[in-house]
Amino acid sequence: MERITLQSGARKMAEGEVIAYATEAVFGLGCDPDNREAVMRLLAIKQRPVEKGLILLAADVDQLRPYVDFDALSDAQRQRVFDSWPGPYTWVVPAKPGVPEWITGQFQSVAVRVTAHPQAADLARLFGKPMVSTSANLSGDEPGRSVAEVQHTLSGRVAGVVDSQVGDSLSPSTIINAITGETLRAG
Repeated sequence: MERITLQSGARKMAEGEVIAYATEAVFGLGCDPDNREAVMRLLAIKQRPVEKGLILLAADVDQLRPYVDFDALSDAQRQRVFDSWPGPYTWVVPAKPGVPEWITGQFQSVAVRVTAHPQAADLARLFGKPMVSTSANLSGDEPGRSVAEVQHTLSGRVAGVVDSQVGDSLSPSTIINAITGETLRAG
């Protein structure tokens, strides 16, 4: 698996490919959330059921607006979400009508994050919209924390790995239900 640039990674996702890229704590697998075939390929690589849903990672809140019904949140809920970004907080929020079920899974919501990782944010900016973000590993295995680990684990399965480094976080993002405030995964 080749090491690729941010520009090449954005181009490969636009072409329907699955890539690996660094985030705050681990490498993630990414693709175009609107490309069903790409998402299904990513899920097959991960050995992850579509019913679980996927996280969308963005460079800024505006990239998420086509997918998220922020108006379904109270002012206080919305402010809590916005105040946590950019950062290692993934929020489960109501999805806008028409968000594909291969992203929402069995839910009427979507998990979203505005990343604080500079290279991941640049990748999303170059791509022009949010990208799927799920840990770069097979289900049940430890996520990759280096280019070499990802190359070893996922060689031949993805179109490339962005030549980058993970951030300083030791655990994946905290996942919180924006409406109930329930922590679904502690980071």
